[in-house]
Amino acid sequence: MKIGGAVYIVTNKHNTVLYTGVTSNLMRRMNQHRNGFHPNSFTKRYNLYKLVYYEIIWGMDAAIAREKQIKAGSRRKKIELIESTNPNWDDLYDGLSPTRPLI
Repeated sequence: MKIGGAVYIVTNKHNTVLYTGVTSNLMRRMNQHRNGFHPNSFTKRYNLYKLVYYEIIWGMDAAIAREKQIKAGSRRKKIELIESTNPNWDDLYDGLSPTRPLI
């Protein structure tokens, strides 16, 4: 059985900086971003904690390929992707459930 993955985009309070990542456990990874688990990371430096986009993908290889595809796109393409499902740039973190995580 292949382990699934999630591709996600986080931003800061003012939506000025975007970070695209991939993980096998979205809830755990978001908690790490929010709690500064990696103190010298890009996401910590720019206070990126607001989950504005994610995709659940079957198979980690496919998730990594999708992450690379998104990262290769322009900022405008990332904004269009976010706004296609989250036009108000709401924080989607609250929709994740620790008792029933997506991955």
